Amino acid sequence: MSITAERKTALINEHARGEADTGSAEVQVAILTERISNLTEHFKTHKKDNHSRRGLLKLVSQRRSLLDHLKKTHADRYQVLIEKLGLRR
Repeated sequence: MSITAERKTALINEHARGEADTGSAEVQVAILTERISNLTEHFKTHKKDNHSRRGLLKLVSQRRSLLDHLKKTHADRYQVLIEKLGLRR
């Protein structure tokens, strides 16, 4: 269910805005999206895992907040990010 260190590093390198950028909204949303997709796959086989489902809802809410902030402050970066990640909104 968790994300490996190599995959996290790859996501940071792919979505970073600068050389030492590890905490921008784009990077955080990319990491959250990866964790959400991993948990979604987990729930296909473990339908009654309600403790992890609560964590999934928290991750989705956190990603939504970051995306709302990014849309409000930098609409162009928001559009590029959702197209790159394949998010609906």
